[in-house]
Amino acid sequence: MTDFLQLCFAGLALGSSYALVALGFVVIHRATGVINFAQGSILALGAYFTFNAHVTWGLPFWIAALVAIVASAAVGVLVERFLLRRMTGQPVFSVIMITIGLLFVLDQIITMVWGQDAQNLEDPWGIDTVTARGIVMAVVDLWTIGLALLVVCSFFVFFKYSGMGLAMRAVAIDEEAAMARGISVRRVVATAWAIAGAVAAIAGITLTAGPAALRPSVGLIALAAFPAMILGGLDSPLGAVVGGVIIGLTQMLTAGYQPQHAPWLGNDFQSVTPYVVMIVILMVRPYGLFGTEEVERL
Repeated sequence: MTDFLQLCFAGLALGSSYALVALGFVVIHRATGVINFAQGSILALGAYFTFNAHVTWGLPFWIAALVAIVASAAVGVLVERFLLRRMTGQPVFSVIMITIGLLFVLDQIITMVWGQDAQNLEDPWGIDTVTARGIVMAVVDLWTIGLALLVVCSFFVFFKYSGMGLAMRAVAIDEEAAMARGISVRRVVATAWAIAGAVAAIAGITLTAGPAALRPSVGLIALAAFPAMILGGLDSPLGAVVGGVIIGLTQMLTAGYQPQHAPWLGNDFQSVTPYVVMIVILMVRPYGLFGTEEVERL
């Protein structure tokens, strides 16, 4: 039973990181209808911004993290302003292809500036652990879960009570009607990209904490978070969170039990399980667990 609870805790922590990545996907999709395939690269960029500010410039870790969050938000705004705004009115497929191209460009910039070697973020958590009822919990995992909860609560308050949050909801429901009511769609889209960049930086910091955990390939985590967004629902922040937790738990439980009970599935089968779960859920609910079903009248 202790092993099961240990795996569940690890899965919850991993799922919290996935949820943060998936939230970035969802925010942009709600505002633009586009899936941003460069989200993983922005995540990696946020982690390296933290490394630069903390290790290279000598800023305290928490201030370095805030600098990285602001810088990543600025990257999101710049991408929207100078690349995607010019694509207004163009086919969604073309915009998606731009985000794919941006993914490769940002990955190349990261390796050019910081190299391929693994780096130590020198975060305050390190490898510290806390033990409760036989369950060993890494401090960084506790912080990851706490930060994910804080971001989710902030999303709820932002979308429900702030003027910009209401504007983003209105644009997501009916862009033309929102424009008719005087809402600036450009401002909403720029804000969405800024939020996605900031959330990506938070996810990047939690994912790369610990000795020699920061490497350019960290952006690939978005590939695992992608099924979380899909199965939760493309337009649902709650779905992103639930999907992230489901995927995290599935991966860790598979990693813990599959080698013993189903070795014939091969090594590293846990990397495949997010997509298996996504396929199964989409076969039952094509719009995801919390996605809004689109109804077309002829």
